[in-house]
Amino acid sequence: MSITLTRIRKLPIIGILRGIKEEHLHDLADTIISSGLRTVEITMNTPHAAILISKLVSLSVDNLLIGAGTVLNRHDLFDALEGGAKFIVTPTITEEVIEYCYLNSVPVFPGALTPTEIHRAWQLGAAMVKVFPASLFGPKYFADIRAPFHQIELMAVGGVSVGNIAEYFTMGASAVAFGASIFKKEYFENSKFELMEKEIRNLINAYNDWQNKTNVLQKPLNT
Repeated sequence: MSITLTRIRKLPIIGILRGIKEEHLHDLADTIISSGLRTVEITMNTPHAAILISKLVSLSVDNLLIGAGTVLNRHDLFDALEGGAKFIVTPTITEEVIEYCYLNSVPVFPGALTPTEIHRAWQLGAAMVKVFPASLFGPKYFADIRAPFHQIELMAVGGVSVGNIAEYFTMGASAVAFGASIFKKEYFENSKFELMEKEIRNLINAYNDWQNKTNVLQKPLNT
């Protein structure tokens, strides 16, 4: 298992940063680190995404694991990797991107929705398959997919919240990701980073509560 995947599995929650601006990077880095979140992606359709990735890598001083999202082609891929991205996320099954990442030991999370797409992404070398939009079918869909494809790791993206994060993991998700539901435009525009931090903490706490309850249920009874 790669070091990147090991780090993600310690806290399997990924923040999606789309359309952010360089002027917010210092406050954003401080906010994310203080919240306890450890993994984020910057989408490649963000202006100057590769530069932002590089600068966030420098600001985080290894406190954050930073990847690239919305990688649509090899040009995006190489720009992201040059910027310092440690993992790659695609919105669809982009074979040239998935295959390159697989051959070069870069964890890649391709986007898919149907059973056929999910299986195809895994066959091509996905480290985990991003089920998007997860909100379309909800948490139970993950249990339905895992039934025939128990070996495929799934990431829930789209509509994950404090209220349903535990159910996604209970139903078989290996990770989740969130974006504009917490990284709100108004928070950036009005410098309300403390609200952003609070919402991230709430999401992490909901996951930790689920994990603690799960560990208690799995703990063998003393005889």
